[in-house]
Amino acid sequence: MASELRFRMAISAEEASCYYRGTARFVVVTAENGQKLQFPAQYIRPFLNQPGVRGLSSIQFDDDNKFIALKKYQTNHLE
Repeated sequence: MASELRFRMAISAEEASCYYRGTARFVVVTAENGQKLQFPAQYIRPFLNQPGVRGLSSIQFDDDNKFIALKKYQTNHLE
């Protein structure tokens, strides 16, 4: 059974360039439930843009904590 945790990301343009180039290898965030999450930076590359990445996201993983998917929510009305 898959698990899902929601979290907010606030990555500046400068930080985003490190993730895009691969010089930053991991993303560390705090989930809404207070749990610290660390996952490979390659998972956020599809969401990177010039101003960076901001907003609500979720990560899904299986029972063995293997990555399934990362989802970025449209958060205009939530932020």
